[in-house]
Amino acid sequence: MLMTAFQPSFVLFLLAGVAAVLALRAGVRRAIRRGLAAPRVIESAGPEAVGLAFSTARIPTANGRFLHAWFIPAGAGAKASGTVIVLHGWGGNAQMMLPLARPLHEAGLAALFIDARCHGRSDDDSFASLPRFAEDTEAAYDWLSAHPDAGGGRIALLGHSVGAGAVLLAATRRSEVAAVVSVSAFAHPADMMRSWLAAKRIPHWMEAYILDYVQATIGFRFDDIAPVASIARLHCPVLLVHGEHDEVVPVADASRLHAARAHDRVALLTLPGNHESFEDMAQEMKTIVVFLQSALSSSTGDAEGT
Repeated sequence: MLMTAFQPSFVLFLLAGVAAVLALRAGVRRAIRRGLAAPRVIESAGPEAVGLAFSTARIPTANGRFLHAWFIPAGAGAKASGTVIVLHGWGGNAQMMLPLARPLHEAGLAALFIDARCHGRSDDDSFASLPRFAEDTEAAYDWLSAHPDAGGGRIALLGHSVGAGAVLLAATRRSEVAAVVSVSAFAHPADMMRSWLAAKRIPHWMEAYILDYVQATIGFRFDDIAPVASIARLHCPVLLVHGEHDEVVPVADASRLHAARAHDRVALLTLPGNHESFEDMAQEMKTIVVFLQSALSSSTGDAEGT
């Protein structure tokens, strides 16, 4: 009789406890999403600011979304020797990558500057992630392949930071990619996550839960999308560019990526500079342009020989 009398109260207590745990878990997950959400910075100017003609495009991507992009042709009356898809990093936009536009243009290369979903002027989505950056790169690649001024389908990819990891991943899915330039890429997203958690003073015991939740949310294991895994599967020429004084992604990550390469056509270029810029960008762009011209020229020869 005594046990029976206490059962309703016990059940209510148990339900209240379960509800509290679920509410706590939901709150933690919301906090994780807010903490990891990329800031959206809208462009204030376009390629006209650097004196280049361009056209604006809306490119269909996954989940029924559209990407904002600027296509900059090789030049008046000139036929592009190839095209470079340029992708910004986390929280960036196409405008931030425009310092690359004129050197590429003057080298006879067309360029497509894109905003990833949830960035710049592109459509929003439920979240942004490295795999979704890669999806957007693939969407841009497919759109560009059908573009009449894209240099005969000879396409290279250039990305910065998360964008660098994304173009490496995208190239593993598009074997036709002529070359990849990876600027300031991290080697493994789990390492970046752990650094972020430490900087936020998140208790160490929560680390495994957060990493598992993020992987479940994006739908990929970190090991499968890590740049160090992507580069081991790539067979096109790759140029890894990294600042010697990068405090966001240690230069050791670039060495780790280079060590994981699948072939000898992966070059490592370390330069004076940090995560966002190099001390002599104009000079370093010459190196990047020469690499792209050589890779796209080789791609031309391969295409003509098939």
